[in-house]
Amino acid sequence: MREPGLVGAVAPSSPFLAREMAAVVPSRTAAPVVVELGPGTGALSRAVHERLPEGGRHLAIEIDPGMIEHLRADLPWLEVVRGDASRLGALLAEAGVSSVDAVVSGLPWSIFSGELQRDILTEVGKALAPGGAFTTFAYVHALGMSGAQAFRRRLDGAFDEVLTSRTVWRNVPPARVYTCRRPKA
Repeated sequence: MREPGLVGAVAPSSPFLAREMAAVVPSRTAAPVVVELGPGTGALSRAVHERLPEGGRHLAIEIDPGMIEHLRADLPWLEVVRGDASRLGALLAEAGVSSVDAVVSGLPWSIFSGELQRDILTEVGKALAPGGAFTTFAYVHALGMSGAQAFRRRLDGAFDEVLTSRTVWRNVPPARVYTCRRPKA
């Protein structure tokens, strides 16, 4: 509530939502690289960590200094990078990463402008390795709102394939996961 321009959730993602989103993390690939956008308190980070095989790399891009401090103290195995997701390519280059196998996002898309949404989705598409996937979520109660519909159109414009999960009822509020593959050039 103190930072409505940075935090869009009323509660951390549930383990059920986190597991649904983390399903794109390669669990049988040697040394996969996973990027998490907007890790917040680390609810999704834990699910990614459970799936990530030994030797994998998990980078979390976070803009809020307080969240970064919390993550570094609470999840010492997580590689936290301070920065803005709209600069994903530059942040990855600074970390020595040329492409990633999966991007999972807990970003509060609804509080971003359409231009910022497009910029971030473009960066995600450029970062994904062939066969890589991107997941994010939307709260069910907001799906009919114009902003949510516009974001879905942006996903469809950015990726060849956008799959929508069933509703994850065991989350506050209930949500659906978008799984996106094959970024459009």
